[in-house]
Amino acid sequence: MFLTALLRRGRIPGRQWTGKHRRPRFVSSGAKQRMIRRLEIESENHYWLSMPYLTAEQEYGHAAERRAQAFEAIKAAATSKFPPHRYLADQLSHLNVTKKWS
Repeated sequence: MFLTALLRRGRIPGRQWTGKHRRPRFVSSGAKQRMIRRLEIESENHYWLSMPYLTAEQEYGHAAERRAQAFEAIKAAATSKFPPHRYLADQLSHLNVTKKWS
């Protein structure tokens, strides 16, 4: 008679991982170890990034020449695909058989 109530008892309504009445996620020891390892890696990265290899004066404009060469290479590649210019004088030169008006 109360089979439905018995079977549906103790469940979390709706999506079980989100919302107000969500199912609590328990932290395992493996998850703790992974989090500790990630934090150690992050602190090591922070340590190495806090000491720059170059000074600010050395770093300023150090890649300007390389970037200019790369831009010229891209520009040359784009213009090489472009067809050559056509001039009106060349296109209509077959009409200049006799220049009686000049």
